Amino acid sequence: MNDRVGIPRGMFYYDYHILWEDFFNNLGGETILSPRTNKDVLNKGVHACVDEACLPVKVFHGHVDYLKDKVDYIFIPRFISIYRKEYCCPKHLGLPDMVRHSMDGLPQIIDPKVDLKKSNRSLREAIIYTGRYFTKSSRNILRAFDQAQDRFQEHIHAIHHGSIPIHGIDFDTDHPLQILLLGHSYNTYDQYINMGIANKLKAKGVGVITAEMLDTATTRYYASKLSKRMFWTHGQKIIGGAFALMDEEFIDGTVYISSFGCGMDSVLMELIERRAKEYQIPFMILTIDEQTGEAGINTRIEAFLDMLEWRNRDEDNISTYG
Repeated sequence: MNDRVGIPRGMFYYDYHILWEDFFNNLGGETILSPRTNKDVLNKGVHACVDEACLPVKVFHGHVDYLKDKVDYIFIPRFISIYRKEYCCPKHLGLPDMVRHSMDGLPQIIDPKVDLKKSNRSLREAIIYTGRYFTKSSRNILRAFDQAQDRFQEHIHAIHHGSIPIHGIDFDTDHPLQILLLGHSYNTYDQYINMGIANKLKAKGVGVITAEMLDTATTRYYASKLSKRMFWTHGQKIIGGAFALMDEEFIDGTVYISSFGCGMDSVLMELIERRAKEYQIPFMILTIDEQTGEAGINTRIEAFLDMLEWRNRDEDNISTYG
């Protein structure tokens, strides 16, 4: 029987799930995913995790709880840096340890360290470290990863051409309104914690764009225009995506989905809101936590879209900033 590897459907899952699934399958493992986030997953995560953690971390704990009795291993990589001289959120760095110290009855956790701030050598070490749970052959491990990487690049290519990850929603320029949906991938693509906002916008005839649809070269170019370098890699993507689409006058409004208490978001939102005001592009922040209600989200979305329609109809006579 093949070893079963559990992949929690949270945090960086939304960025790398295809790469991880194919890698383990190529090594002969059986990949087990937790279900899409639901009420039970959220409640178990809130119960298991410390109160001070952000919503995505609590949700991640809930996904681990679902998997722990069903698999031989749980894959929780320790992301420190994925780009030279840049860093990930500290919560990613400590995620394996948070899970270990918050939950009982866990299977063995595979927690490779990904730290590329000085060189890419760490990536090779992380790949081999992970693969050794399934085979001793470094050659077979690297071959399995290369094959997974090929499919992952096809996935990235599809995103750059307008396919929203996970949702299966395609970008369509025919919509009269185009909304940029911003935030960390685990907020913008987890349809439970964000109340399915992309689908709600699509249902109202609005085009949805995300920062992931822009290629890395474009987002990094626009992020480099900041007076000081952004040392968070995902901050680069979010800032660069927002600045690029505003500069190219491609969007009618921006919605930023933020986790309550997120320090990185507090910086990013301020920078993006200033740029939006400069370009006179409406900007709305939706802050989410475990207490967020769908009715409130629906009301704010409807009001925001009404404001955009009135603004377009009345030729900018309605201020979007009070």
